[in-house]
Amino acid sequence: MHEVETLLPNEVWNKRLFTGRWEAGECADTAVTSPGNGRQLGLLANAGAAQVERSASQAARAQRDWYALPYDERAKVMRKAAALAEQYQHEIAGWIVEESGSTQPKASFEAAISVKSLHEACALPSRSQGEVLPSTAGRLSIARRRPLGVIGVISPFNFPLYLAMRAVAPALATGNAVVLKPDPRTAVCGGHIIARIFELAGLPAGVLHVLPGGAEAGAALTSSPSVAMIQFTGSTAAGRKVGEAAGRHLKKVSLELGGKNSLIILDDADLDLAIANATWGVYLHQGQICMSTGRVLVQRGIYDAFLQRLVAKARSLTVGDPSTAQVHLGPLINTAQRDNALRIVEAARAAGATLETGGSADGLFFQATVLSGVKRDNPAFNEEIFGPVAVVVPFDSDEEAVALANDTEYGLSAAILSRDTGRALRLGEQLRTGLLHINDQTVNDEVINPFGGVGASGNGASIGGAANWEEFTQWQWLTLKGEAPAYPL
Repeated sequence: MHEVETLLPNEVWNKRLFTGRWEAGECADTAVTSPGNGRQLGLLANAGAAQVERSASQAARAQRDWYALPYDERAKVMRKAAALAEQYQHEIAGWIVEESGSTQPKASFEAAISVKSLHEACALPSRSQGEVLPSTAGRLSIARRRPLGVIGVISPFNFPLYLAMRAVAPALATGNAVVLKPDPRTAVCGGHIIARIFELAGLPAGVLHVLPGGAEAGAALTSSPSVAMIQFTGSTAAGRKVGEAAGRHLKKVSLELGGKNSLIILDDADLDLAIANATWGVYLHQGQICMSTGRVLVQRGIYDAFLQRLVAKARSLTVGDPSTAQVHLGPLINTAQRDNALRIVEAARAAGATLETGGSADGLFFQATVLSGVKRDNPAFNEEIFGPVAVVVPFDSDEEAVALANDTEYGLSAAILSRDTGRALRLGEQLRTGLLHINDQTVNDEVINPFGGVGASGNGASIGGAANWEEFTQWQWLTLKGEAPAYPL
């Protein structure tokens, strides 16, 4: 393992992308800018369609030799990558703060869970890769898992490192090559950090490519004949396009998309814990998380007290540049995201909602916001806001809570707070959701759990934990006989 003072100095990545070596992009460079202070961090090299196709083709060739290595050699590379990520965890967290506008605690958590995902991937090469099936005498019948080939990973800006690493690490560990297209807004912490880690860990050149770029690069990845699968994490609108394009080319596709997630607070819940959970679920990373609590559904008996305390809590949350101060909320990622959140808040007010607090922005800094009086036909009830906006809705009965939570095209995460766990579980069993948490909030993920949503939140595919072998490999049926039979035809 190479020892370097700085994991990713600017002279390595500035104006370069990664194809097994650091080289210029074929499209114009773009500025890498901190949303918290506007400081330019460097220039990002961007790939076009031709460069993506060359990389995919090269990755397909490199994958054969990578998979042919003894399993413990692949595991050794993964262990070195995990050690490097752990060694430079503080530097990595710093990049997440600067480039994505994350607060320090969120960035530190993201760096740590990315290390955990690498440690988990270290064990994949040595796990059982199939099973022996029943057969007739003299015939061996085996179902075994084989890598797909080249995995195209398209990752988002909000948890840029982890949401890329959770796909890249298991894909590599199971014997695939990877072409990663990180979101251009966070391509350093969500792409180049990963390239550098694996480069220093000794991953053979050509097995991993990191190619930032625009829509042209993404389209090339979904259409390349060298790419067997697309793993996409991002908005539902973009995911529909990716799924359609990948389907035309008969690629396997995993779509991890948006959500309008409900936190249901029953009338027997502890009010202090309810406020703590709602605050975390709504406002963590400025609400820019697919699992963010998009609706806080509160039973009528405690609604007024809860609303009053949530408004006070929201007013106490500090907003500012997380690279220079300890704040609760950092900036939104860009002006388009800010303007969309402002649009939904104004549309909600026009449709009859009450703005209890917040609702304004200073540059990219959006105040913690609370909306009440939100009906089922209100835009704030139905649209994913991706901003720090609590949408608080009362309900009377458990049946009404289920109806409100299920009144959405999404199906990612849901949570229920109650002292009566049996009651909460009975209610939860009726929710259409990929993730369900009893006595917790909606923003939950670990590296050992299958993660995925249904409906407009994804195509039902899951990655993480036990799902990784299923997602990044395919079954092959192998039979073996001592000699070929003499068929009568």
